[in-house]
Amino acid sequence: MSATMKLKQGSFLWYLYLDKLYCLLSVRNVKALLEYFHLLDVHHNNTLNDVLFYHFLHHVTSWKRTQIMTVFNMLDWNAMGEIGFDQFYMLVCILLAQQNHLEEQFIFRHSRPVFELLDLEGELRIGAENFHMYNFLFNIKKQDLRELYHDFDITGDRRLNYKEFKLFTIFTMDKYQERQKAEKDKDKGKKDLLKKKRLHHVNVSLKQFLGINVSESRL
Repeated sequence: MSATMKLKQGSFLWYLYLDKLYCLLSVRNVKALLEYFHLLDVHHNNTLNDVLFYHFLHHVTSWKRTQIMTVFNMLDWNAMGEIGFDQFYMLVCILLAQQNHLEEQFIFRHSRPVFELLDLEGELRIGAENFHMYNFLFNIKKQDLRELYHDFDITGDRRLNYKEFKLFTIFTMDKYQERQKAEKDKDKGKKDLLKKKRLHHVNVSLKQFLGINVSESRL
């Protein structure tokens, strides 16, 4: 996904909660999403065609039409011109992961489904062009994309098989956790500094107060 993609406030997806550890919806949220899917399915086919799909994403996201149709074609892997609830659920989880800045976590937890989505030709290999085409979905940094094929293309064919892709997801997850730890340490440092300043302020105030009382007691 592009960095500017946002779920539109007040839309149905805005109120769904994505588990931050496993990047999945709760059973209650899945049931609510299924009901929502049935409401969108005006033809009662248990599927969404490209028109219904476009209007759904246009309503809940800031994606452009070309991006929406690119995603539809990716999800419609058997070229039937429609998608079912499984693909719809996968998409919603991706949207919520991006909204909550959990892209690395999502790719790591669901590496097999993500690999299959990006494997457009069913060749069990992913070329660099696939990542560039769908990078607005997963928001992989350009530097990470360069490292992806430089460091993890073990076979040297400029394409990744699943094992190579899995290694990449482990690597990006490690980097994500390192960033999270660094941010926590930074926040802890700020809190400790603020605490010291407050203690210093209290001590100064206390000394001033005691000093005034001492001077008053001498008079």
